[in-house]
Amino acid sequence: MSHTPAQRNLLIATIAAATIAAFLTVGAEYGLRIPHDALMFVRWFAIGIGCVYAYKRRSLTTWIIISMFIGVEFGHDFPRWAIGHDPAVPLAKGAPEPFSAKTLGQIFLKLIKAIIAPLIFSTLTVGIAGHSDLKQVGRMGIKALIYFEVVTTIALFIGLGAINLSKAGVGVQQPAGQIEEVKTVKQSPADIVLHIFPENIAKSVAEGEVLQVVVFSIIFAAGLAMLREEKRRPLLTVLESLSETMFKFTNVVMLTAPIGVGGAIAYTVGQMGFGVMRNLFMLLVTLYVALIAFALFVLLPIALIARVPIKRFLKAVAEPASIAFATATSEAALPRAMEEMEAMGVPRQIVAFVIPTGYSFNLDGSTLYLALATIFVAQAANIQFTFSQQLVMVFTLMLTSKGVAGVPRATLVILLGTADSFHLPTWPIFLVLGIDALMDMARTTVNVVGNCLATVVIARWEGEFPARERASTAVIEGVRQ
Repeated sequence: MSHTPAQRNLLIATIAAATIAAFLTVGAEYGLRIPHDALMFVRWFAIGIGCVYAYKRRSLTTWIIISMFIGVEFGHDFPRWAIGHDPAVPLAKGAPEPFSAKTLGQIFLKLIKAIIAPLIFSTLTVGIAGHSDLKQVGRMGIKALIYFEVVTTIALFIGLGAINLSKAGVGVQQPAGQIEEVKTVKQSPADIVLHIFPENIAKSVAEGEVLQVVVFSIIFAAGLAMLREEKRRPLLTVLESLSETMFKFTNVVMLTAPIGVGGAIAYTVGQMGFGVMRNLFMLLVTLYVALIAFALFVLLPIALIARVPIKRFLKAVAEPASIAFATATSEAALPRAMEEMEAMGVPRQIVAFVIPTGYSFNLDGSTLYLALATIFVAQAANIQFTFSQQLVMVFTLMLTSKGVAGVPRATLVILLGTADSFHLPTWPIFLVLGIDALMDMARTTVNVVGNCLATVVIARWEGEFPARERASTAVIEGVRQ
């Protein structure tokens, strides 16, 4: 949707006001004498213009972006209200959590999580059992797994190279007190394999085990596909209706996205503020640079080789990526990502198979982060890893990262397990917690974009994405004639 002249003027005014507010805020940090209330007024005035632009634009993506800025400003100016208590006085252990801006984000995430299991089950089952060629499903699965493994391995090596160049962990001083306790989970290879298969599908749904739901759906769909047509068709019809209903359910839930993501951002900023240590800031910059390099030198060439229409793809992933960035959870963006890829022209059976599977096997941003963060821990602890030891660590992460759930900061569990396996101390990981929210937003965005790209690549590999384009072109030409 193009901008009207009024919308364009409002956008220019928003950018100009935001630039002035940022300049004055930075100037105040470096000694420019500006009253605090005046600075706050300028920033809120810029956000107000942005709200008018979003109202005129009537775009959910625009409202999500504006709500992120509102959340940042609210959390910065009113941290007590954002986190529900005085930030200078931590809550006592065992004390009930107060109502805060985080609650708004949690409501949104709960509604999203209610969508995941029925959406995956219905779309994946229909995509497989309703497929005319079951051999294609197996062929598509092998291609998808090969693609996932190659891309995530490249991501691991990029993360490894980035942290070895920046040396962000060198010189970190161990803090005097304990910062935060995180539960360590060790997984043997047998545990990892067993974790893939569900023992109770209701338990898998309740615990948000996406990979187990995927495995159950595949086996269920295979059994359904073996039935005679008169036995199979009624259940397929019900599941098709369930799938369509869940997409409509998603549309309703997404109307609450600006409130949810704004609340989540406000809580994060209110709790941790903007001050970070030099080494943590270096780690943050290293991760962002590495993720940008991965997008430019891996994802973009893949898109060009697969002849993906770049402009259409970027437009399609804009909203899922913004949701992923704001909420720091891949699950929140999953329903919209599936919808956008289907609208772009990828067949539903491919979307339903590739994206849910990719949420366990193709987390590019998370695997890159894990390699980077593990070496950061070693650098902070002044432990030198040889190149061969780093290679062993990479191949270990290739296995353990496949079980990472698409929820906020789940990678910390894997990171702690990896550190324990390589006899690394855990105190540097507790330091990382301070900026993990900012890192999680970036790596989750790359996870979502990478999975969306994978659906188009696999569809092109299967020869179905051009077929859909030719069919659409034929219809358009027929209408013109």
